[in-house]
Amino acid sequence: MSDKAILEINGEKHEFPIMKGTENEVAIDIKTLRGTTKGVITLDSGYKNTGSCKSAITFLDGEKGILRYRGYTIEELAEKADFLEVAYLLIFGDLPNKEELDKFHSDIKKHSVVDDDVKKIIDAFPKSAHPMGVLSSLTSALTAFNPESVNVDSEEDMYNAIVRLMGKLPILVAWSMRKKKGLPLHYGDSSLGYVENLLKMMFKQPNEEVYEQNPILVDALDKLLILHADHEQNCSTSTVRITGSSHAGLFVSIAAGISALWGPLHGGANQAVLEMLEAIKEDGGDTKKYMAKAKDKSDPFRLMGFGHRVYKNFDPRAKIIKVAADEVLGDLGVEDPILDIAKGLEKEALEDQYFVDRKLYPNVDFYSGIIYRAMGIPTEMFTVMFALGRLPGWIAQWREMRLNKEPIGRPRQLYIGENERSFKSIEKR
Repeated sequence: MSDKAILEINGEKHEFPIMKGTENEVAIDIKTLRGTTKGVITLDSGYKNTGSCKSAITFLDGEKGILRYRGYTIEELAEKADFLEVAYLLIFGDLPNKEELDKFHSDIKKHSVVDDDVKKIIDAFPKSAHPMGVLSSLTSALTAFNPESVNVDSEEDMYNAIVRLMGKLPILVAWSMRKKKGLPLHYGDSSLGYVENLLKMMFKQPNEEVYEQNPILVDALDKLLILHADHEQNCSTSTVRITGSSHAGLFVSIAAGISALWGPLHGGANQAVLEMLEAIKEDGGDTKKYMAKAKDKSDPFRLMGFGHRVYKNFDPRAKIIKVAADEVLGDLGVEDPILDIAKGLEKEALEDQYFVDRKLYPNVDFYSGIIYRAMGIPTEMFTVMFALGRLPGWIAQWREMRLNKEPIGRPRQLYIGENERSFKSIEKR
């Protein structure tokens, strides 16, 4: 392969360097395009063919169903690591040794309290407020309680900002749910692990002496958080990076990512799965009818939680979490028509030749929704759980962007509006 790409415009040839990544991905470096061509730009709606940065964090190959964090396969990490190990790996580049992990967890726990005035903010929200709106607002509010800007040239400042956010966001997540359910807010238990403490903060009842941990639920949630921890340059991650490129602070950059994640085409997909299952139930629960509707091109019905924009084969995360979903449902023995419908759709999609030929397999959103439903997490909270899992990935991407001193994001456009025209006074319009 040549080390240069040649673009010919109006008879003039322009050369641009070709770059190759460590996994042999190829990119054309066009940063000099506008200058050398006197204003020509590329047009790529949705940036599907545009690389916005060079990153050493996550490798994703949709055709082959590969997902790796810092070189480690998602399968191995989900089996052998816990969420805090994976968070450390994503943020700092390597798996921690025991001393590093213990310090990381200890430092996070030191910051696992938010200013009590934050409760006044959450009290101002109506119970009907969507938890994602609450979470985004509270994350932005943390900036007011931690006004010091992060000195990105100081490893200590960066580290302190990271552990502060890793410590406080689980509290905001738990409070968002407890606000929705009308339960009192509390801080959990610093003697517990990261995931165990989150479960206790979310589910402990005020009249309950001791909250009993279920190891199957702990393991399933740990895996879900790991599987959602990063996914390359998706919508919310790109939002975090472009917000941070203006040198906006870490908290407000993460709040921007939370808002981007809220959409049903992104993090809201697992909520959309449960809403679809609810609609099928209301219509009698006939899964075969809805599988037929999904295959009918003239029918507007869309089967949520099947297939993936990036993965053209089986979502590697779905393979892992399907096992956890089976374990959770088996252990809890939940009798729920919604979950019965989900299992029916899954079975038919895995056996129906139409779906098999098109590789429309259940994805991670399908199984995560099933697990959260079985655990008793409200549907509106599903995307909030996604945000907590994605937190270390967002932090890693923000940190990498700032350390690499990337320029402020400033996309161009192709103007298709009116040409210059003269102003008419209101009487002549």
